[in-house]
This record gives sequence, structure tokens and C-alpha cells, in this order.
Amino acid sequence: MNASAFRCLVTAGPTREWMDPVRFLSNPSSGKMGYALARAARNRGWKVNLVSGPVSLKVPAGVTPSFVETALEMRDECAKLFPSCNMLLMSAAVCDHRPKNMVDQKIKKSRMTESLELESNPDILSELGSQKAEGQVLVGFAAETADCEANAMAKMHEKNLDWIVLNEVGLEEGGFGSDNNSVTLFGKNGSRQSFGSAGKLEIANELLDSIVS
Repeated sequence: MNASAFRCLVTAGPTREWMDPVRFLSNPSSGKMGYALARAARNRGWKVNLVSGPVSLKVPAGVTPSFVETALEMRDECAKLFPSCNMLLMSAAVCDHRPKNMVDQKIKKSRMTESLELESNPDILSELGSQKAEGQVLVGFAAETADCEANAMAKMHEKNLDWIVLNEVGLEEGGFGSDNNSVTLFGKNGSRQSFGSAGKLEIANELLDSIVS
């Protein structure tokens, strides 16, 4: 592999789905795992594009960032960058739903339950998996709380992924916001490897070592 010609696309952080000027739907993703993956990929000499939701992190040196807020914006940016990448690391925690209508005035508390109607966001990873070209490597991430391995494996096969990283959110170590993580990597070839507990950059390096080997 010519490292300088290898292109890696990483997504990180949450999305925000606004319902009115002062409220949005989101999740606790800090983006730390995605940013660690971007750093680890760049340290290998790869060309790295990072599509990031709203986080409070410094972009690693040498990484080309794109900043988005909503799932639709992340979808558009990924669609633009995906065809030229060799590997996609989809670690962003994209909201599954968004308010059907974003209103321009604050929704009063008394009207919240009657005003909030949701619609589904696009499944970005599934869309990209259906477009995958020969030689492209797709890595998904699954944050699960129950039936963790079964759900992660189902996601890998349904979305045409090569690998999936399982993050069991209920574990004491790791998860949203933590500097450490503990994950399991599953391959479509039936492989299974566990990593952790360790710092997220160390986990990122171990994941990439296993994937590229």
C-alpha cells in the first residue's frame, strides 16, 4: 500500500436536529473516538478527511475537516467524499430522527407534545454500503445496550460493511465522553477481536492495525 495515496474518510461526533431556535434532538457523543481515528490514520501517512458534527475538539494536524450539524448535512458531505476514499470509518453518532418541521419561534412548554412530530433521517451508512466499489473498505460503529453482539453483526451484514466496531455503552469503562474505550471488532470473514480498556488513540491504532492487516 502506498500510504501517501491512501484516502481515509472519518466521521465523528453527534448530529443536532433542531425543533425550534432554542432546542434540538441530539446525543452525548463527544467525537473523541472519531478524532482519535483521524489522528491514527494521519499518523500512518494517509490522506484523511474528517466530517465532524458539533464537538469541542481540536482537529488533528494534517487532517482535512468538514464541519456539519445535521444528519442531512453529514449525508451530503459523505456522499461527496466517499467515491474517492479507500476506507470509511463511520464513527459518528447520527440521529435516527429529526423534527418534521423546524419552527422559527420557541415552542411553548404547554404545546410541546402536540407540536413535536418526527421523521426518519437517511441511513447514511446503508446508502454508502450500497454504493461501495470493489476495494473500498467500510467500517461501521455500533453503540449498543442489549443483545450487543447480535445487533452489531446484523448491522454489519444489513449495511454491507467489511467491519463493525461494537461499543457496549453500559460498560463501566469507555463510552460517550470518556477518554478511554473498550470495544470489540467483528469482520465479515467471521473474525472477532476485543480491545481495551485503553485510551481512545491506542484503541484507534489497534483497530487500524487489525483492519489493514
